Amino acid sequence: MARTGKKKNAPAASSEDIQSVLQEKRVFRPSAAFAKQAKIRSMAEYKKIYAESVRNPQKFWPRIAGELHWFKKWKKVLEWKPPFAKWFIGGKTNISYNCLDRHLTSARKNKAALIWEGEPGESRIFTYQQLHREVCRFANVLKSLGVQKGDRVALYMPMIPELAIAMLACARIGAPHSVIFGGFSSQALVDRITDAKAKLVVTADGGYRRGTVVPLKQNVDQAMAHLPFVQNVIVFKRVGHQVPMEAGRDHWWHELIDSASDDCPAEELDSEHLLFILYTSGTTGKPKGVVHTTGGYLIGAYLTCKWVFDLREEDTYWCTADIGWVTGHSYIVYGPLANGATSVMYEGAPNWPEPDR
Repeated sequence: MARTGKKKNAPAASSEDIQSVLQEKRVFRPSAAFAKQAKIRSMAEYKKIYAESVRNPQKFWPRIAGELHWFKKWKKVLEWKPPFAKWFIGGKTNISYNCLDRHLTSARKNKAALIWEGEPGESRIFTYQQLHREVCRFANVLKSLGVQKGDRVALYMPMIPELAIAMLACARIGAPHSVIFGGFSSQALVDRITDAKAKLVVTADGGYRRGTVVPLKQNVDQAMAHLPFVQNVIVFKRVGHQVPMEAGRDHWWHELIDSASDDCPAEELDSEHLLFILYTSGTTGKPKGVVHTTGGYLIGAYLTCKWVFDLREEDTYWCTADIGWVTGHSYIVYGPLANGATSVMYEGAPNWPEPDR
């Protein structure tokens, strides 16, 4: 769109001329029946709980943490040196264990953990037991390629179950993951993978978005010219396009996982062990890596899902975000699964080809 010069006699804009369309003043109150069975039944009850958490965090947060699994109990709840906070110091846990293994001793193991629909219309369902098996197998694939506790893994994938599987597999062995939004360019990959110092990249031959195929592997190949430290690239066959595979570096997901064992005990990780790095969009400068550690993030994702969404294990829940952003991390993968609910995952844009999709 062309820019035009300012008209000589054009009136100056006032604050009254600018209207925000992002404000919503309507209040949608729950039905009496819903409010009666809600985990938090009123704003007054919420304010009371919130005040308690601020007044005595050393007492409040251990009660919440006790709802999850710990291999070893913490010695200190909180070390707060603004702006830095360390949670559950000395404690050992694993977010993959809390999202999967913890549910396998109950009837939840046979319920749907993840329901996925691809943009072309196909669908897949994973029970908690099935998801656990796939995560363990891929965790062993990562280990077979030399990924160890503390190594960073970059994930540049479409919105498919294998993205969640890769995240949970990384978390299982203590390898911090860095998910890169599938719509980003090869240069965005270079910036983020270089900063994270990832030794392995997981991608796909392509992904579907608004009826077109996003050339993910092509973007990775272009980026790899600037990433000599990346040792391996794992490629999931999503769209079936022929893509170049560099011998010794590139590996097909299905070929590696076919022979992988499904026995992979979760690593006992310090609460402050790095779980993932997620980069800011870069629209206002160089992308900045935001780090999240295991224990504090686990409890935050678990509790906000439970209380903000009133989530229960019998619920089927859909967050429309992309896993490339932190909302997708917390409210498609980690939060719902930690609560034992069923999470819905959709590949493409939810309003394509029409909003009634």
